[in-house]
Amino acid sequence: MRKALHTVQRRGRPIIVKIAIYFVLILIGYQFLYPILRMIVLSMMSARDIINPAVTWIPSGWTFNNLKIALQTLQLEKTLVGSLWFSTLLAVCQTVVSSLTGYALARYGFPGKRIWFVMVLMSFIIPAPVVVIPRIMMFVGIQESIGLQLIGTWIPQTVLSVLGQGVYSAILILICYNFFRMIPRALDEAASIDGANAFQVFVHVILRLSVSTILVVFLFSFVWNWNETYFTDTFLRGSVPLLPNRLAMFDSMFATYGQGAGSVATPENRINEAFKMSGTLIAILPLLIMYLFVQRHFIKGIENAGITGE
Repeated sequence: MRKALHTVQRRGRPIIVKIAIYFVLILIGYQFLYPILRMIVLSMMSARDIINPAVTWIPSGWTFNNLKIALQTLQLEKTLVGSLWFSTLLAVCQTVVSSLTGYALARYGFPGKRIWFVMVLMSFIIPAPVVVIPRIMMFVGIQESIGLQLIGTWIPQTVLSVLGQGVYSAILILICYNFFRMIPRALDEAASIDGANAFQVFVHVILRLSVSTILVVFLFSFVWNWNETYFTDTFLRGSVPLLPNRLAMFDSMFATYGQGAGSVATPENRINEAFKMSGTLIAILPLLIMYLFVQRHFIKGIENAGITGE
């Protein structure tokens, strides 16, 4: 009898543990999903539902008018194209530079290697506002010397990305460095014996084994550059229409593009949380769609970063 009771207790423990784990995971998932679900619900509410304390989650009448007005305010046909090509350009530059830098740090020894590695870490530790003024002065000096307009164009941020000083470039370099370091050096030696030079080893061996990791680096860079507004406002100064920058000015632009010139300020067309949430939903929707298409490779890349090795 005691043995049977002990066996039942032992079998019951894994079930209790699983229930506890799922409970914790549900709580964590709720913290991530709640803002998104709340944003979607608010974007579908009318102005009267917003001010009605009886309406919390389910609107009295679903409406897509908020999204329509938000589209007009954000000028999506211009800002979406601008954000896509600009973020893609910077992401490609950062991915190429991060992979080359990570490969050099992981595979080669050279004088001052530790100093350069510390410099990479310092570029992440130093707050961004500290380096903004020196960078502006640097580009202003360059444009005065060569007579070419730099500030107010896409060139400064592209140059910074190529030089490894883009948005969170240090993190991207460390991701590549840690992954490349875990790839067996025997593969490099085998390729070298077959006659491959350093560049061919990098392209045909390292990159082929790191497709998922390179994709992770590209996605991180794309999302960070998409959401970046501090540096883009400083260097671009509105020369390229970007969706996040337009969203930051949503309140001021609403009266001109969303509400319409000369319209009466009724509760239905005054700025409220429904319009703001609609604009925010539109701004993050391209990122959500992109993630849905690449989530399998993205998760694989995150997993491989801690598995690959000899």
